[in-house]
Amino acid sequence: MHSGTVTALVGPNGAGKSTLLRCIAGLEKHDGDVQADKALYLPQDPPPVSSLTVYESVLLARQQSFKGFAGFRVGRVARRDVEATVEMLGLERFASRTMAQLSGGQRQLVSFAQAVVRKPTALLLDEPTSALDLRNQLLLLSRIRDYAREIPSAVAMTVHDLGHAARFSDCVVVLAGGKVHSAGQPREVITEEMLRDVYGVSATVQDTADGGLAVEASRALW
Repeated sequence: MHSGTVTALVGPNGAGKSTLLRCIAGLEKHDGDVQADKALYLPQDPPPVSSLTVYESVLLARQQSFKGFAGFRVGRVARRDVEATVEMLGLERFASRTMAQLSGGQRQLVSFAQAVVRKPTALLLDEPTSALDLRNQLLLLSRIRDYAREIPSAVAMTVHDLGHAARFSDCVVVLAGGKVHSAGQPREVITEEMLRDVYGVSATVQDTADGGLAVEASRALW
C-alpha cells in the first residue's frame, strides 16, 4: 500500500481478504509489524438505523476524530467539510432524512462519507460496494479512487468483481488459502492462468474500451 493509490484484495471466499484488512487495522492478532498512520477500517455492514439525519451522522463522525473540546466546536469549516462530503457522494437529497429512512445501500454510502470526512491517510474498506446497485457501485469506486489521489491516502479494499478491481485499482493482490498468490498491476495479475489456478474456472480476459479488463468465465473446472 502506497499513499495516493488503491490496492484491491481479491480471491475466493475464505481466502483471508477480510482477515488481512482486520490485521492491518489492528483488530486481529498477527505476526509481523504494520505501520499505518491514521488508519481507518470500514466493515462491509452498513451503519445501524438511528434517528440521526444523514448530515448529523457525517458531522458526528467528523467531530469524533478530534480530541477534547475541539470535538464540540462546530464552526464553518466543519459544516463546509460535511456539506462537501455529502455532495461528493450524491447524498445531498438525503441530508435531512434519518438513517432509519434509508436503504441498506444508502446507509453504506453514508458509512463511507463518515470515513472520508475524517480524512484518514490509510483507509481499509471491506467490500464497500456489497449493498449497492451497479450505478452506485461505479459512483463509489470512482470516489474511492479520487479520494486516494487527492488526500493523498493509501486505500486497500476487498473486491469480488475482478472487472471493478482492474478498472479502479492501481495494484491487485490475489489471496488464496490465506496466502498471497500474486500481486502487481491489474493486467499482470488478472490473467486466465490465475483464474484457473485460484478460482477454478475457465475464463477469458480482454481489454475494454475504457482501459479496463473484462473477465468472462465459461465453466467451473473443479
